[in-house]
Amino acid sequence: MLRVPVRALVEFTLRSGDIDLSSFASSYPVEATRIHQRIQRSRQKEYIAEVTVSRRVETDEFILDIGGRIDGVYVYPDRVVIDEIKTTSESFETLEREENRLHWGQAKCYAFMYAEEHDLQSIDIQLTYCRIDTGTIHEIRRSFGTDELGVFFRALVADYLAWAGTIAAWCVTRDDSIRTLDFPFTAYRAGQRAMAAAVYRAVRDSGQLIVQAPTGIGKTMAALFPAVKSIAEGFTSKIFYLTARTTGKTVAGKALDVLRERGLRLKSIDITAKEKICFSPGSACTGDECPYARGHFDRVNEALADAFTRDALTRETVIELAGKHRVCPFEFSLDCALWLDCIICDYNYAFDPRVYLRRFFFEEGGDYTFLVDEAHNLVDRAREMFSAELTKQPFLDLKRAVRQDIPRLAARLGSINTRLVRARKRCGEEGNPLADHEPPADLCQPLRKFVAEAEYWLKLNRKTPFRQELINLFFTVTGFLRVTERYDKSYATCYEKTGSDLTVKLFCMDPSPQMREALGRCRSAVFFSATMVPMEYFRTVLGCSDTTDELILPSPFPSENLCLLIADRISTLYRNRDRTMSPVADMLVTLVRQRKGNYLMFFPSYEYMLNVAGLFIEKNPGIDTVIQTRGMSEDDRDAFLARFGDDNAETLAGFAVLGGIFGEGIDLIGDRLTGAVIVGVGLPGISIERELIRDYFNGNLEAGFEFSYMYPGINKVLQAAGRVIRSETDRGVVLLIDERFTTARYRELLPREWQTVCVKNGQDIRTALETFWSGHCP
Repeated sequence: MLRVPVRALVEFTLRSGDIDLSSFASSYPVEATRIHQRIQRSRQKEYIAEVTVSRRVETDEFILDIGGRIDGVYVYPDRVVIDEIKTTSESFETLEREENRLHWGQAKCYAFMYAEEHDLQSIDIQLTYCRIDTGTIHEIRRSFGTDELGVFFRALVADYLAWAGTIAAWCVTRDDSIRTLDFPFTAYRAGQRAMAAAVYRAVRDSGQLIVQAPTGIGKTMAALFPAVKSIAEGFTSKIFYLTARTTGKTVAGKALDVLRERGLRLKSIDITAKEKICFSPGSACTGDECPYARGHFDRVNEALADAFTRDALTRETVIELAGKHRVCPFEFSLDCALWLDCIICDYNYAFDPRVYLRRFFFEEGGDYTFLVDEAHNLVDRAREMFSAELTKQPFLDLKRAVRQDIPRLAARLGSINTRLVRARKRCGEEGNPLADHEPPADLCQPLRKFVAEAEYWLKLNRKTPFRQELINLFFTVTGFLRVTERYDKSYATCYEKTGSDLTVKLFCMDPSPQMREALGRCRSAVFFSATMVPMEYFRTVLGCSDTTDELILPSPFPSENLCLLIADRISTLYRNRDRTMSPVADMLVTLVRQRKGNYLMFFPSYEYMLNVAGLFIEKNPGIDTVIQTRGMSEDDRDAFLARFGDDNAETLAGFAVLGGIFGEGIDLIGDRLTGAVIVGVGLPGISIERELIRDYFNGNLEAGFEFSYMYPGINKVLQAAGRVIRSETDRGVVLLIDERFTTARYRELLPREWQTVCVKNGQDIRTALETFWSGHCP
């Protein structure tokens, strides 16, 4: 049986013409949902909201199950009216004059299925349009005979059946290959089977799972293999492999390739951000400006058919096919994703309210599986996704740019700027930065007026020097207003003055309510990482259910391969850093002199790192060094890591910031990394946002310091330490420098298998390492 939503059926068969992203109603998904609900609640007693309908179409090869949910149905004694609610930014005159084929097509399908189910000879359809900016409503009603609707419906289905047959045949091929698929390696690594079994149970039971598993056991395969097996058993229809890094996407793609080499047939796609694959950067996403947007929908189905001949749609493949068929590569990739089995993408495509994949998740979730890689990163990413900020300067700059051409818009921008000036003055009077626990109500009204005025002008689609600047600010403001709609006790409003500029941020202190809502979009979710300490922290902040399962796997590598030292006589508290720089530098010099190799030293701040690095070089001028700099490009990062060769003739000492780009997600296997030093316990720097988190969780869980500082810090420490042992044959040393590591509250967060040795000076380090490098870890 092949299931297809009415919306997908209609869009596949009826869409045509250009991409036109000049319709900005989609910028308000939360408000659109509320408008739907408000209209539904306002209806008469004869009105039934959210009515589910379905119809099966049988062919010789498969059964097509078509279903959907009607916004509402009026049931009167003498007639029935199907009500389909749409938010819009178009004028009502335009909607009356130019029929929207997709809106009417969807409503006609709903009407036919309802009429058939209830044996009606005729039925009315009402399209209820609501202006997103003004809230005004316009209703267009027409009457149809059921026979007429049946002709329309069957024509749509006939047009769709060829594609449906392709999908149905593919599902048979895919499932047959999955059923015969064995684990791709001769044996599971230690812990890998336990993780795979736990993932399988979570998918089978529609559950949630948090896994902490050390680097090197093959977490990606342990997550993907059981999820893939679950597809053929009907436990899930689609896998979303979610990751924060390009390297994570690459690893997932390689794991699927390994399975394909063993006979798996599975279609996957790597979704790349729009700005990275756009063929017409700087052009508007309209047929007037972009040749790939012009006529996109006239060509996209042919491009889809071509794409369906491939199993792995990588970034390069998407670009190749989009160029061949002259379609927008980003929109094409999203169209492909609807029909494929595994989607590899960034977290934000599942969780971020600004960009999540509405074609999957807007109306309701599905029987999807979320596999969340490096899930320790998701806490801060979630806060970022659910927060929003504005800065003053862009409003003033745009006001000056549009003053002559659009004086009304300039006036709106001036009103916003005036309010931001007042807030800036308040920062100067009351302290900078400052925070409120209420949304900036006086700012929201002029922002909404700006959006309405900007939207009107943008729809005229006039080319001007400031158009892109206006578009950027429009979406920034609509994103900000969207967050005000969700503002509750989990938010605070932060104001910070920088020179003449001001930043206003709606800061999400606790992302769990919105994460819980986002997890409703899937049937099962698995969070996995090498560091999920403590699990209760992640379960709470990520919005997991009370029934979420947990799995902690110990390192599979011989404990004698890691020499773990704790320098417990040094305090790296901020107030002590000036007097500890020299002792720290001495310890680093002693460490690297014990054995030639490559070493990474992680520090709590750039300033402290540079000061210690200077002393280290002064004390040890013969050792090669490489130092992380601010704002390193991808090429700079690659060049930094390339210095860590396994055939370096001399010792290399690398200096980096803890929690930065080199603290996780890098693989320096074997002799590429001999040891790591972590200076400090990784506490995030004190800021107004961190203090707000602290106060919030003090009030809710009496764990403010832990949730704001301690737990995020220790996970950074463990990630950095995890760079050293990456395989069964790796041997290396980790030196933790801070007296707090030996306190009870920190020791209970360290891995149980760690066999630590306390060292108080250079002599202790020499003694410990002489024993370790001679073959026996103390």
